[in-house]
Amino acid sequence: MPAGVPHLEDLPNLKDRRVLLRADFNVPMRDGVITDDLRIASALPTIQWLRDQGAAVVICSHFGRPKGAPDPQYSLAPVAKRLAELLDVAIPLAPEVVGFTAADMQLGLAAGDVMMLENLRFHPGETANDPAFSVSLCEPVDVYVNDAFGACHRTHASVVGPPCVVPSAAGRLLEREVEVLSGMLDAPKHPFVALLGGAKVSDKLGVIDALLERCDTILVGGAMAFTFFLAQGHSVGDSLVELDRVEDCRRLLATGRVHIPVDVVIALEMTETAATRIVGAAGIPDAWLGLDIGPESAAIFSDAIAEARMVLWNGPMGVFEMAPFASGTQAVAQAVADCHGFTIIGGGDSAAAVRQFGLAAEIDHISTGGGAALELIELGDLPGLAALRKGMA
Repeated sequence: MPAGVPHLEDLPNLKDRRVLLRADFNVPMRDGVITDDLRIASALPTIQWLRDQGAAVVICSHFGRPKGAPDPQYSLAPVAKRLAELLDVAIPLAPEVVGFTAADMQLGLAAGDVMMLENLRFHPGETANDPAFSVSLCEPVDVYVNDAFGACHRTHASVVGPPCVVPSAAGRLLEREVEVLSGMLDAPKHPFVALLGGAKVSDKLGVIDALLERCDTILVGGAMAFTFFLAQGHSVGDSLVELDRVEDCRRLLATGRVHIPVDVVIALEMTETAATRIVGAAGIPDAWLGLDIGPESAAIFSDAIAEARMVLWNGPMGVFEMAPFASGTQAVAQAVADCHGFTIIGGGDSAAAVRQFGLAAEIDHISTGGGAALELIELGDLPGLAALRKGMA
């Protein structure tokens, strides 16, 4: 696992210095209103530490998927407003990412001040990993801190470029994410149970292979389970499957440590008002969709989780956003919350689920980056971490 990433304490004296802080404020938003501010709140310890050292903090982040040009619906204005409320300080938002106005605002900062740059993805150089854009980002600042774990698997200019330009370090959030996930893989506590859901087997194959080297049991739910059903020769009706992954599923089942649901909740349509049935895993009729694990599966999964000394959960068991298909995800969320072992939620929809069910406070670690967490588990490193080590060297 990655080691030797520079820490905040490794930075030179920060008094009266300007620090470019790469955060991950790609938060869920509806009609301009932030619906979950976890990623913003998670950055507060790093921001406050930098301010306490006498630094001025310039925050940059991406939000959504604009096409490399300004787009008002992807403005970071609501994020700057929420961060100002949490810190109880004024946080001006530059109207651009780089340029004269943004530079003047940064050069005018005093010790302890905080400002934000507009959405990084308003500039085409960000996703293109343009070195010139990285240099432009760093021109008004003295130091760079990466606290954007959720973006560390992206080879983007603001993630991998600045450590080549200015002294750099990992923030508190990034440091904690790597510490927890590295510890899980390097020295897991047994029994170690992984619970994986979501839509596609193809998204999790590499992760399952990596976890099989360390886990005692892997429990599979969500739509990806139906490709495993096909591998067992079961009928799946109109459920989502990946025909080109059936052989992979057969190989994983042959290990004896990958377990799939024994019953499922099915419906003819995926709606809030759908009529549902519970059927055995081998008996999904034509035209019906599997949309959640059944109660017997939820009980079996919960029993396995209860015995674990370490649990990793990534991916819901069904379409938990809709009441008819939420029971499986809610049951395993409760089991993870009740588990006496060390519990880790690997970001994404699983994190949203534990918050939806009011169980977030019962989890030991909720990752702020689903994609980054999975890539770190699968590959053992991330571009953002490698860049920090390269910059230190």
